[in-house]
Amino acid sequence: MDDTRVLFSLEAGGVAVATLNRPAVRNAIDEQTRAELQVILDRVANDASLKALVLTGNGPAFCAGGDISAMRQRLGAPPGQLGASGWLRQRRLHGMVGSLHGLEKPTVAAVNGAAAGLGMDLALCCDFIVASEQAFFTMSYVARGLIPDGGGLYFLPRRVGLPKAKELIYTARRVASDEALEIGLADRVVGPDELLATAAAWAAELGASAGTALALSKSILDQTFELTADQAFALGAQAQAICYTTDEHHEAVAAFLNRPR
Repeated sequence: MDDTRVLFSLEAGGVAVATLNRPAVRNAIDEQTRAELQVILDRVANDASLKALVLTGNGPAFCAGGDISAMRQRLGAPPGQLGASGWLRQRRLHGMVGSLHGLEKPTVAAVNGAAAGLGMDLALCCDFIVASEQAFFTMSYVARGLIPDGGGLYFLPRRVGLPKAKELIYTARRVASDEALEIGLADRVVGPDELLATAAAWAAELGASAGTALALSKSILDQTFELTADQAFALGAQAQAICYTTDEHHEAVAAFLNRPR
């Protein structure tokens, strides 16, 4: 029996698709799922033929968050081991989240259903979110006596602003797809039958640009809220100097100069 928990497939334009594949538990993330997703992220990062990544879920849910069975096991751990084992688990999780957020290629979350807790965090880690009309989002952590630990404390305020992020985290309420679009939590909302095709086509469009220039732009954009203007300018100057040396830049300039007049 195939127990693959994250499926890998390819779409046109060099778009890789990672599909969370535990539909019986609404694609909840356990240690094996985290590890398999990390493998796919490393593959996409290191394969120049892959231009962008779409993350989605199999079945009616995008991702229901952390695996409840793992939570049960954690609660049963000896008190003297609970803190240390939790710290190690968090380190592994944050490594994967960092890989997704820092992937030097465009990333699009195709949210097909419930994105709860860690599932919402995974969507927020992506550059863009395309939601099905059937999707909803919830920062469900506080309802479990937890804080957002998959990046939501960092990513959500950057998406919707600090007051709205506080409200969504404090209440753990559901945000339907239409409200998600209205408040900037989602970038596009489409019918369920159009979701993957829309996300893949957009990812292909985003990834068609010069790879080095796009990667450098993304790396700086992801830091701009923490940088001063002078720091952003300095990083931009360094990045532009690199771009001056690339084949991509030389070929683009030559094509422009040699275009029919």
